Amino acid sequence: MKKIYLSICLSLISGFAFSQWTWQNPLPQGNSLNSVHFTDANTGYAVGYKGTIIKTINSGLTWAVLSSGTANSLFSVFCKDDWGYAVGENGTVLKTINGGTTWTTLSSGTTNWLFSVFFTNPNTGFVVGEEGTIMKTIDGGMNWTTLSSGTTNILYSVYFTDANKGYAVGGDSYGGGGTILKTINGGDSWTALLSGTPLRSVYFIDTNKGFVVGKYGTILKTINGGESWTTLVSGTNDDLNSVNFTNSNNGFTISSNGVILKTSNGGETWILNSGFYPLYSIYFTDVNTGYAVGVWGKIYKTINGGTNWTFLSSGTTWNLNSIFFTDANTGFAVGEAGTIVKTVNGGAIWTDLSGITTYGLLSVFFTDANTGYAVGSYGNILKTINGGTTWTFLSSGTTWVLFSIFFTDANIGYTVGLNGTILKTINGGTTWTALSSGTTNWLLSIFFTDANTGFAVGEEGTIMKTIDGGITWTTLSSGTTNILYSVYFTDANTGFAVGEEGTIMKTIDGGITWTTLSSGTTNILYSVYFTDANTGFAVGEAGTIVKTVNGGETWTDLSGIATYGLLSVYFTDANTGYIVGDFGTILKTTNGGGLFIEETPSPKTKFTIYPNPTNNKITIANISKSLEETIMTIYNVKGEQIMINKFHNQNLIEMNVSMLSKGIYLVKIQTKAGIESKKLVIQ
Repeated sequence: MKKIYLSICLSLISGFAFSQWTWQNPLPQGNSLNSVHFTDANTGYAVGYKGTIIKTINSGLTWAVLSSGTANSLFSVFCKDDWGYAVGENGTVLKTINGGTTWTTLSSGTTNWLFSVFFTNPNTGFVVGEEGTIMKTIDGGMNWTTLSSGTTNILYSVYFTDANKGYAVGGDSYGGGGTILKTINGGDSWTALLSGTPLRSVYFIDTNKGFVVGKYGTILKTINGGESWTTLVSGTNDDLNSVNFTNSNNGFTISSNGVILKTSNGGETWILNSGFYPLYSIYFTDVNTGYAVGVWGKIYKTINGGTNWTFLSSGTTWNLNSIFFTDANTGFAVGEAGTIVKTVNGGAIWTDLSGITTYGLLSVFFTDANTGYAVGSYGNILKTINGGTTWTFLSSGTTWVLFSIFFTDANIGYTVGLNGTILKTINGGTTWTALSSGTTNWLLSIFFTDANTGFAVGEEGTIMKTIDGGITWTTLSSGTTNILYSVYFTDANTGFAVGEEGTIMKTIDGGITWTTLSSGTTNILYSVYFTDANTGFAVGEAGTIVKTVNGGETWTDLSGIATYGLLSVYFTDANTGYIVGDFGTILKTTNGGGLFIEETPSPKTKFTIYPNPTNNKITIANISKSLEETIMTIYNVKGEQIMINKFHNQNLIEMNVSMLSKGIYLVKIQTKAGIESKKLVIQ
């Protein structure tokens, strides 16, 4: 059987790193953050979409992106000292016992989304979520018991004041009734205290005094342990997502519209501070120092009790539509509102060169290290001759939007756009001539294989070809009516076009015929790029990344790092590539984007798996013959947990894997002695 390498790097020391793309902008990363929690004045964690976990050990000055081992979104984090838990999508529960260095996926026994986690001690904790889910563990997350909540409303937040007394709040996410539940016996039973506006967060200052917040600016207060609740005047109709108090008087709540509310008198009055990005979680480490996190990975900090807030995140959040590198280190990306950013060190730092225009820029192309072009809205064409330091406007002769630009040499270039526009220059952009395309369909991408032969693609599956430098264009039969957003050729005959509904088309005869390939996704694909005849990438909406290593015959899904639309992909060599997209997203890979599964070599290997490959059952043999608890976890190539089972005192473990699709999987075998990883092939 041909050996297949997929890029998931494994380490018995540092854990499993499934993602092979790293964030370069914004920093520390760009996925929305849903929860923030600190263990002391210096050490804090935040979690968010696509399995994001970040950590600071210097009061937010810098943040490290941790490997969570999952692409499921995380909605809540709770940490004390070196141990902690995070919960999220599809019943995900993660645990760390070493300050976040590694995270273990626990079996929660539910696929309901979990929105909040709270522990009263290292072993005893609670999670809440969809359909009124409340679950409890008394053994540090190894086992979870489903408790009877008495409601089917979503529960968004849980908080305990001691080992026995706790509260959970939630409500119908579509604007129906809200819920406040209370237990006085460690979760064995729950009493409904109130039904009203949907609620999002609960916090208690002591055993009696607590606050809940929710939709439409709702703030409720109790001073008798929830027996009665008073409605406070918040001064806003914004949905409030999180509440936190530093003492009985000083408290904060935040909104989806970027408002921070503060009270200094126990909630009697609230002062509104607006102008922030949408916020989802707030946490204070002392009366002066607090943190708020939210959309696009935004992090804010205050050191004066909320009077002023400092922006800890960095980098542009304007959409980036196109990326181009002139060499291994120097690259440019352009985007919304005239954004132009440049790197000279392989993306470690991106410098903002914006300022020449406020109109959107949709495509960038350089003919050498100094000379480059960008096109966009209202027929704008910009040119630089000094590596982006300054840009000048060129006269395009049109006000139609221009979507793509391509040069065949230093002087001859083409740009395409709205209403079938095709423009050509033969003097480095000094003048542009309108060519007759013969179509009014939008043309979204252009690519030339030599000085005379070029292709343009666009609306309604349009594919056009010229063999005379653009003088005439022939409409080719693509076989699809889906919009095609990008075209790329690896040689004179072999080319690819991508677009709506995950469309990937291929030609091997210079465009005469096109074959539809199976991309494995229905998401829009916006950009395609090949590093050689066989290896290519396509990126698109909702963070989609797919890769082929056999000329498009099959595509592997590498998605799992970004939430937002990915709009352009570019590689400088076989291993080093970049992707840009919505909200300033810039991602980089240095190992060909993944995937690579390889067993971790170990001289102390205790386990073997057979048969392997298989299509039915596997047996895991413990060759050391020791009897102990063994946790078997199977992951797919995206790093998503597929199966998990616990076995006690078994030297031979049998697992039914007949339900797994054909492909490559990772088997993680965990005992008290450590972790081993094995590659499993399902035929």
